Amino acid sequence: MSITYLEAIREAQARALAEDDRVFIYGQDVGAFGGAFKATKNLAREFPGRVIDSPISEDAMLGLAVGAAIGGMRPIIEVQFADFSTVGFNQMVNQAGTHYWRTGMPCPITLRLPCGGTSGSGPFHSQSMEAIYAHYPGLVVMTPATVADAYHMLLDAVKIDDPVVFCEHKLLYYHLKGDLGSGDRLAVGKARIARVGRDLSIVTYGAMVHEATKAAEELAGEGIEAEVVDLRTVKPLDTDCIIASVARTGRLLCVGEAYPWGGVTAEVVARVAGEGFNFLDAPPMRLNAKDTPVPYHPDLWAVHRPSARSIADSARRLVQM
Repeated sequence: MSITYLEAIREAQARALAEDDRVFIYGQDVGAFGGAFKATKNLAREFPGRVIDSPISEDAMLGLAVGAAIGGMRPIIEVQFADFSTVGFNQMVNQAGTHYWRTGMPCPITLRLPCGGTSGSGPFHSQSMEAIYAHYPGLVVMTPATVADAYHMLLDAVKIDDPVVFCEHKLLYYHLKGDLGSGDRLAVGKARIARVGRDLSIVTYGAMVHEATKAAEELAGEGIEAEVVDLRTVKPLDTDCIIASVARTGRLLCVGEAYPWGGVTAEVVARVAGEGFNFLDAPPMRLNAKDTPVPYHPDLWAVHRPSARSIADSARRLVQM
C-alpha cells in the first residue's frame, strides 16, 4: 500500500507506542492538535497519557527527555521546526550526547526535526541542522530519503540506546509516496545505491536524493550515467560505500541542501580525498545551498538550494574534467 512520507512517520510512532510501554511522545501541540504537520494525528486518542503537550520551551522539552531516558523511558521529542532545536542544543549535545561516556548509562532519546526548506518558509523554518549535530560524539544523525526509510529508521531510532537526531524533510511530507517495503533492511549507518552508474558518483541524502535522481535521469539521455548514493545517516557515515562508488566511477559530486561551510558535503569530500584519492580521475566537487539565510520568496528559494538542474550542470562540468 502506498502512503506518504508523513504517514510513514506517524505509523512508525504508532507502532513504537504499541510495542513498548516505555515510549512516549512529547512536544508542542502533539496531543489533540496532532502536531504542527499532523505527524501525531489521533495518536493521543489511541494512546491516552502517552502523547503529551509540552510548554513552548525546547530546552525544557529536551531536559525532560534526558531525565526520562535516564529513568528508563524512551521519549520521542517533536520539535516543530529543526531551526528551533538550537534552543535545546545544550541538553542534546552536552547532556544526552555525553551521558553514556560519563556514566555508562544509556540515554535513548529520539529527537524528530522537521528540516529543510519549502516554498515561502523563509530563514527561521527552513534550515538543515544535520551537520551541527553530527559534529558531536555520542549522537546518531539520520536523514531518511524514502517512505520506507522514514518508517523503518524511525523504529530503529527508538530502539537504539544512543540519542538519535531524526532529520525528516518537510518537503517530502506530502510530496513523496511509496510503500514500506519488505525483506531485509539496511542497518543503521549503511548507505544505499539509489541508482547505479559508471561516469560519476553523486553522494547525497534527504530530499536531495530525489533531485539527484532526476538529474541522473536527465544526464542518462546524454549518455552520462551517474551513480546516486543515498547516505541515509550522516553520523555514522558509510565511508566504505562512498569510496567503493568512487572507485567504480572515478568522480565525486557531493550534494547537500545545507549551507556549504563545514557541512556534510565537506566531510564526504575530505574522506574521499584522504582515503580514496587514488580512485579519483578529477577533483571532487560539492554543491550546497547558497551561503546566505534561506530566502522567503519562492523564486529566490528555488535558486538558493540545489536542484535537479544545478546538479546536472555540475555533473556535466565534472565529467569534462
